[in-house]
Amino acid sequence: MAAKTQKLILKREVGLIGAISFIAGTMMGSGIFMSPQSVLVNIGSPGASLVIWAACGLLATLGSLCYAELGTVISESGAEYIYILRIFGQVIAFMFVFSFVIVMRPASATGIALSFAEYAVAPFYHDCTPPELVVKCVAAAGILVLAIVNSMNVRLAMFIQVFSMVIKLVALAVIIIGGVVLLFKGNTEHFEDSFKGTNVEISSIGISLYQGLWSYDGWNTLNYVTEELKRPEVNLPRAVIIAIPMVTMLYLLVNVSYLAAMTPRELMSSNAVAVTWGNKVLGSWGWVMSIAAALSAFGSLNGTFFSGGRVCFVAAREGHMPDILSMAHVNRLTPSPALIFTTAISLLVLIPGDFQSIVNYFSFTAWFFYAITLSGLLYLKIKKPELPRPYRVPIVIPILVIIAAIFLVLAPIIDNPAIEYLYVTLFIFSGVLVYVPFIHFKLCPGLLEKVTVFLQLFLEVAPADKNL
Repeated sequence: MAAKTQKLILKREVGLIGAISFIAGTMMGSGIFMSPQSVLVNIGSPGASLVIWAACGLLATLGSLCYAELGTVISESGAEYIYILRIFGQVIAFMFVFSFVIVMRPASATGIALSFAEYAVAPFYHDCTPPELVVKCVAAAGILVLAIVNSMNVRLAMFIQVFSMVIKLVALAVIIIGGVVLLFKGNTEHFEDSFKGTNVEISSIGISLYQGLWSYDGWNTLNYVTEELKRPEVNLPRAVIIAIPMVTMLYLLVNVSYLAAMTPRELMSSNAVAVTWGNKVLGSWGWVMSIAAALSAFGSLNGTFFSGGRVCFVAAREGHMPDILSMAHVNRLTPSPALIFTTAISLLVLIPGDFQSIVNYFSFTAWFFYAITLSGLLYLKIKKPELPRPYRVPIVIPILVIIAAIFLVLAPIIDNPAIEYLYVTLFIFSGVLVYVPFIHFKLCPGLLEKVTVFLQLFLEVAPADKNL
């Protein structure tokens, strides 16, 4: 009997509702419960902080509309990585995936895990700051639990996504309704002369945008899982147009509510803004906000794992990462080796990391590559207008987002150049030093093959095919 060769393919299981929950759920994680304090500290006034939040929402919407066009022209999973690879070629794509795997995704996961932990332990440390070791242990536990869930079952991961989305919408609704009640009662004194004390230095604006955009991180999540999306040419732009303006509106209302309940000084000095708000407005029920914020960050961390594992997976399939990372579990059809790898690096980043610096370095690296990706869209629009495009954006939109991305990369360096940004830049370009010997000249292939075969048998995984 002739042996049948059966290839594994990731299933198309994500519909429009799942896609909207996925974008909104990943975006509305820890950021809105952590960043308002950082934005206000850096920009200096309540009025300017609301302008920053609106500007971040507009930038995320325009960026994701550009990505929707890219996602329908190049309908493969992997977002920036696959777009850079198809447009600019191997070397720049490898630089991206090298930075993504070792800096961006672990930094993102670690930042969210730290927020989850901060809120999870807040009720037990009512009047003092929780010990750093406790916070980091809880963050590590959150990372491990979600890595296991995402390796076991896509449906369970999607259920967590939708469930946490409901929890965070309820939490944000409570904050917004509380804010409206306070405003009707006449608590508007914090909005009088609201632009007084605004910092207009370029680096202050840049860092406050970094902190605000951290809350919108996830606007491009769907492009990482295009191959698992039903009818991506229709559902990708629709999900983006519904989810991101909805999130922007919610963020603005939540910030207004925070400022109605707290003075700008109280907000600036708060470690966990939602808990401070809960204690002031809900009194003895303030702990509810802590649990809601922790569950919200947990859902966001889940979305980060779901999409982050997919990039290792796509890069390995293209020969830029060890083959084992491109394999899927033979029964569960999840890219478990890529998830295990992402988890290990996230736990390493967690050891020295603190929230503020993680956000700044993540944003710096991310916007560097967003600028490259959108330059690719511009190139395709000008040089290859004949490519089939089920969805297109006016050419002025990618131009505006590229200008904003260049500003975001240069802003923190212009006024106040910190040596850490130089280290991050050198790390991005060091990808070339890894690419030449190991990818281009393929050093040590025999050893890699033996390790791959062992891990393949140990993890019960097999090569997966593309969904086209």
